[in-house]
This record gives sequence, C-alpha cells and structure tokens, in this order.
Amino acid sequence: MKLAWMAGLVALSAVTAAQAQMNPTPPLKDHRLLATLAHSVQPDDLKAIMTKLVSFGTRHTLSTTTSPVRGIGAARRWVKAHFEQLSKECGGCLKVETPTDVVTGPRIPKPTEIMDVLAVLPGTTDPSRVIVISGHLDSRVTDVMNATSNAPGADDDGSGSTAVIEAAKVLSQHRFPATLVFAVLSGEEQGLYGGKLLAKYARAHHWQVEADLNNDIIGGTTGDNGQHISNYVRVFSEGTKSTETPAQAAQRRYNGGEVDSPSRELARYVAGLSQAYMPGFATHMIYRTDRYSRGGDQVPMLAAGFPAVRFTEAIENYDHEHQDVRVQNGIQYGDLPRFIDYPYLARVTTLNILTMAALGMAPPPPRHLAIAGAVTHDTKVSWSKAPGAASYEVWWRNTIAPYWTHHSNAGDATSLTLKNINIDDWFFGVSSVSSEGYASPVEFPGPAGSFVTQMPEGTH
Repeated sequence: MKLAWMAGLVALSAVTAAQAQMNPTPPLKDHRLLATLAHSVQPDDLKAIMTKLVSFGTRHTLSTTTSPVRGIGAARRWVKAHFEQLSKECGGCLKVETPTDVVTGPRIPKPTEIMDVLAVLPGTTDPSRVIVISGHLDSRVTDVMNATSNAPGADDDGSGSTAVIEAAKVLSQHRFPATLVFAVLSGEEQGLYGGKLLAKYARAHHWQVEADLNNDIIGGTTGDNGQHISNYVRVFSEGTKSTETPAQAAQRRYNGGEVDSPSRELARYVAGLSQAYMPGFATHMIYRTDRYSRGGDQVPMLAAGFPAVRFTEAIENYDHEHQDVRVQNGIQYGDLPRFIDYPYLARVTTLNILTMAALGMAPPPPRHLAIAGAVTHDTKVSWSKAPGAASYEVWWRNTIAPYWTHHSNAGDATSLTLKNINIDDWFFGVSSVSSEGYASPVEFPGPAGSFVTQMPEGTH
C-alpha cells in the first residue's frame, strides 16, 4: 500500500514537472517590480492575520453581529478597520466599501444581512478595468445551520481571507493603471451569497472585471490520506463561458474555443508567472470550473460574465473541512490553524500578488480579435487597438496543446499575416504589451475568447 502511495506521488510530481516544461512564459520582461513582489510575503505575517480571524470563535454567516469579540459581525468590523489602517499607511489610497444585501434561502431561513468588505485601489489611467482577489470570511462546522459552535475556519476560508488582506497590504504600496479590488466576502457556505453580492456591486459600478482570483482553501499541504504536496497550487477555470448564447455555442462547436475562455487564458497566465518568478512552485491547471460537483464564490462572478478562476491547495484534508472540532478514534477533526502550512500559504499568496500586479500594469487584451485564411496556406490575425498597448504579440499552438507554444511580435500594427501557418491546423490568440513589456493574457478570437463582459440575458 505504501509503495502504491509513493508511486502515485512520484507520478503526480512528474506530471507537474512536465507541465512546467511545456508552459512558456508570457511575453514579460524580467520586471523589477514583479521580482521584488515575489519575495514580499512573510509566513509570520500571514500567521498573525490567521490568528486574529480564528480568535472570533465562529464566523458563521448566521452568527452574532452584535458581539464585539465573537461572530461574523466582529470579524467583518475587524477586516474593515484593518483595511482602513492600511489606507492610512498609504496616504488614503484605498477606498473601503461594505456593500450589503438582505437575503433568505435554503440555508438562510430568515432575512439576514450579507456584507462584503472591499478595499479598492483605484487605477491611475484605466480605472474602469478591474482586477479582483477574493476569499470568504464565513466558516461552518458539520451542520451548516449551526451558528453557535466554534468554527475556526482556518483553511476554509481563513486562508483565502488572509491572502486577500496580505495582498492589500503589499500592493497598496504601489500604483497601477487598472483598479485593484481586495474582497473579503460573507455567505459562501450558505449559498455563495458573498460572490453574488460582489457581482451585483461590480455591475452597479460598471466595472469591467478582467479577472477575479478567488482563493478558497489554500493553506494546507497534507491530505487525510497522508499525502504531502507543497510544490504547486491547483487553479480551476471554466472551459466555456457561463454566459454563452446558443448561437455562440454553435459557432464555438464548429470553429473551436472549448478550452480558450478568458478564464482558461487567465489560468495559463497564472501558470506563466509561477514559472517565471517562482522557481520550484508550479500552477497545476484544472480544466473544471471547480472541484467535482462543488463550488465557490467565483461561480457567481462567472455567471455575471466576468473571467474568474479558483485557487485551491494541491491536496485537501477532508477531516478538517466542514467538521465539528473533536477527537474521534484518535483523529483530530476540525479546521484548526495548527494544520496551516504558512510557508505554502505565503507562496500561494505571492502568486496571487504577482498576478494582480502583472495584470494591473499590463494593457487590457485587444478587442475585436478575428482570424481569416480559409482555403489558403496563410493565416491573417487582426484586432483593435487596446488602451496603453505599445505592441502586440500573436500566439498560436497545436489544437491539442494545453499551452501557447509559438509567438510573433506584430509591433504596433493591428494585424499580422502568418505565412505558411494554416488556419485549419492551429489555434490563435493575441496579447497586448505595454511599452515596459507588461503583457495581457492571450485572447482567443470571437465570443468564446472575448474578455469584454457581456450582460447575461435577463439581467440589468
């Protein structure tokens, strides 16, 4: 049995190593800012945040909101005050918002206020373009309706909230063309209400969300099966858009794009950054919206038409998720902070920070991307100019390849003809590049790959 476990672990490591070799770095120069940010997170700082979050006893969505020391209300007030302190330290750079909604549902039997706590770092030149990092503050035990028992919620999802709070501290010391939003959400365990509220708020404020990086369960490295994995993080991404219309689906089925949604390109972008700036730590792309038949706050953002991915640790420990704190048959159950691997959490947090910074500094992906070349031996790729772009990189890959493998710089032109590259045999995309060499994610042509958010049918 032990030999089989070891063989599985070696095979898994080999797959991760092979992915790293296949994955080319995005067209990024060796940026001093990103190189500095790669060493900006300290495990002890994350432990201090986690210790505070766990100190509230329970952060269940239905727990008390009046106690100054216990429950979701006290936790939200602390996060808000912490963001406000960070804003003072950066000269008022962060705008702290607390959008709320009163909801009922299968897991919320009476009207209850849901509150998200947001810290917004406005963009300097392209403020309507928004990069979001999110994690949910609420916690639970075995009975999802139990709002009184201790629910430490260290990994699920104190780890994600900790990453959001630390990212706000680090990135508020810099300025970016795009707006960065640090979102600590509530109500996830009761029905993804925090993500729904965030999507609603983004719509109301006309945000053009280029990326939502949702972090949920990112601090553990040892599974309840005994496996220990600390050299990569899983990044889940949807393959086709949640908002795709029947006509768009028909076009995609015929011409391709099943694995080239903006969310999937975002996951590839994350993978490129981990390879470029985090030696020994990889991104393991998962071609699913979330873990099998499970969900997180990125799902409502996808439903609203926003590109989003989910970060989750490589190996989960189900003895510590959604469990009453107890010892049973010699096994410790419960989501306790002692099970957090803070150096690992620091690496995942760092990767989020790198992604936000790279996206925030880069231009948006080009719009109106199109390809032509049927019944010829050449392929012409064309696009519209992107604000802040100095040049464009045209990418292509074999249709069964997971990562972009070939590229050619088009300068500041808005089209490029690829001689003797047959349109039938390859997938194509384009990224925008700033004068400093910061690159956007690659965009796939047509509705299947467009990063421009379209209002889902039936919404306002």
